[in-house]
Amino acid sequence: MFYHNYKYRIKCIVRDKQTMFWTLLFPIILATLFNLSLRNITSSENFSAVKIAIVNDKNYNNKEFAEVIKSVSEEESDVPLFKVEYTSKDKAQNLLDDNNIEGYIYFDKDINIVVNKSGMNQTIIKSFVDEYKQTSSTIKTIMEKNPQAIQQGELNNIFERTNYIKDVAISKTSPNVIVNYFYTLIAMTCLYGGFLGLKEIRYIQANQSPQGARISIAPTHKLKLFMASMVAATTVQLFDIAVLMAYICLVLKIDFSNQLGYIFLTCITGVITGVTFGTCIGTILKKREGIKIGILIGSTMTMSFLAGMMYDKMKYIVNSKMPILSYINPLNLIADSFYSLYYYDTTTKFFINIGILCVLSIVFSTVTYLVLRRQKYASL
Repeated sequence: MFYHNYKYRIKCIVRDKQTMFWTLLFPIILATLFNLSLRNITSSENFSAVKIAIVNDKNYNNKEFAEVIKSVSEEESDVPLFKVEYTSKDKAQNLLDDNNIEGYIYFDKDINIVVNKSGMNQTIIKSFVDEYKQTSSTIKTIMEKNPQAIQQGELNNIFERTNYIKDVAISKTSPNVIVNYFYTLIAMTCLYGGFLGLKEIRYIQANQSPQGARISIAPTHKLKLFMASMVAATTVQLFDIAVLMAYICLVLKIDFSNQLGYIFLTCITGVITGVTFGTCIGTILKKREGIKIGILIGSTMTMSFLAGMMYDKMKYIVNSKMPILSYINPLNLIADSFYSLYYYDTTTKFFINIGILCVLSIVFSTVTYLVLRRQKYASL
């Protein structure tokens, strides 16, 4: 009897074109759009030479500064810091006003910088000039105290900078913001299993559908019907997740951890959580189906937003301001499980997330069963 109900529930789910679109085709479309919009996001962060102008007038007679500027400009350096244009002061100001340069440098008694706004490039210009001034001052001080310093070789390494900070990798891979968007997409698809759970619970409630009325008078234990429906919904949603992940990995070339067993466990746990979440909403809300679907979509989108699907920094804002939301948001737990496999060397955080997901699934299932068990009908 269990297999019979399971088989026919799978057929009914697959033939529901609207539900299959939202649980299978829509995530694939969304993944494609993510890839189109995010694939060049890292290349936009590559450094390009800062455009500056230097006022070449009678005051520009600092040969040392000219040599230093030349060494870090496009003409001399393989990785240039500046793209330099030599011009008059009036033309430099016009270039700055038209945003053709980030700033310009001119000389009077000192080296002066003119910018029209603050930003990374302007900070680079100021830091460069400040470091030049500091180094020049150091050389002058040394020469005043020891005029033989050049012959003695004491100034040979004065322009070298020693970095006392060492980069140490804390994980097996570098942080990658892009993958988190796709992980939250997969997590959202897992929670979309709630659509299947919502419809399945409707078909065994006598006050929600004609099928439910017929099932209620059938000589079959309601728990068996409930379990068959849940297993069928979980099976179909796991197939949808498998297709989505194959598309993301093989077609879009998004990196996943090679720990396939843990990935499969995350998918199973996430789908069960999504399906039971839908059944829980379907049983505790005494509203028509449209309202239940609206609440399910609204709650899933809210959880997606808090997990960083629309704004990647939101995940870290939630973790720092209200960390409890990170632990009661099943969508965030699913996405975080994928990311912990990708980023961390240990599985401690992964199993914490999976454990909480299991607890949430048990809570949703228990509430669903208790509500179904207590339902009584005066007539059918």
